[in-house]
Amino acid sequence: MSSTLRAAQTQARVPTETILTPRFYTTDFEAIGKMGLGDREADFRAILEEFRADYNRHHFVRGEEFNQDWESRLDPEARRLFVEFLERSCTAEFSGFLLYKELSRRLKETNPVLAECFALMSRDEARHAGFLNRAMGDFNMAFDLGFLTKHKSYTYFAPRFIFYATYLSEKIGYWRYILIYRHLEAHPENRVYPIFNFFKNWCQDENRHGDFFALMLLSQPRLLEGWVAELWCRFFLLSVFATMYLNDVGERPGFYRLLGLDPHTYDMEVIYKTNREAAKVFPVVLDVENPEFVRRLQKCVANNAKLREIARGAGPFKSLRKLPLYLNNAYQFLRLFLLKPRKAGFYLWEQPEPRFEGTAVSA
Repeated sequence: MSSTLRAAQTQARVPTETILTPRFYTTDFEAIGKMGLGDREADFRAILEEFRADYNRHHFVRGEEFNQDWESRLDPEARRLFVEFLERSCTAEFSGFLLYKELSRRLKETNPVLAECFALMSRDEARHAGFLNRAMGDFNMAFDLGFLTKHKSYTYFAPRFIFYATYLSEKIGYWRYILIYRHLEAHPENRVYPIFNFFKNWCQDENRHGDFFALMLLSQPRLLEGWVAELWCRFFLLSVFATMYLNDVGERPGFYRLLGLDPHTYDMEVIYKTNREAAKVFPVVLDVENPEFVRRLQKCVANNAKLREIARGAGPFKSLRKLPLYLNNAYQFLRLFLLKPRKAGFYLWEQPEPRFEGTAVSA
């Protein structure tokens, strides 16, 4: 099939939105512009030089390995799972691009160092989103990114929440990508598409972005000191980890099995490594090795499976039948939040990592 014909047949898509879908954010740009760099100015200038170096400027180049008829190479279910992965990944990267681009524009006069950092991070996110969108084209799909820019709904987050959430999302993105890359290096027979060859360098962009947001937090001590800050750190850790687990294990386990990964084991390793990474910045982290942590997440997975079953069914009083499950999910999250946290100094960096084995609750 020629590239012209493929382009003509490509279907433009807009992602559907659910509570677990990547979202688009806005914030108080003026408040961020007034933030000083504190005693971390030298660190900010050092990471700015890292961004300027643009180590991946020549990395995202499609080679001959992409020139195949991917429509026929994957069976319909594998294609559906993979396109869904591309859609969600592209949405998340494009969301980051829009937020960082707007921050760079708004901070240009008041905080030029931060403005340039955000501009260069938006460059990275745009590059990632474009690469993912081209991959979708191999399956005759593509996002209308211009439409998304104008018509997607935006969620307001206060600056401190943007910093917590984005720091964690960048770091968890690093661990997700590098662990998939390492697994497929060991098991190349499961590499269903060449985009995974790019993950080793790709995830370094995520890691650098996470380091930048770590500096943002460290430069504003009030965001990390005191009992209120500890509660917010615990809340965002739990929100990010639970969202990922419910998505991967509960909603989309088939994608990870397609790659030869057990979704539960993979997610728990990502959670452990991200939690340990966060301990370098946050005053407290979660006790993710507590067996109760996994049990309660799995209970939410089971509840969500029952909710989907009710939604698909034809019986009466669906909302009433769903209510106990929603309430139980809320109870599980509350109990997870109330688990005794670990002080950041708990982790000894030389200690052996735990093994996360077992079968997750089936969705």
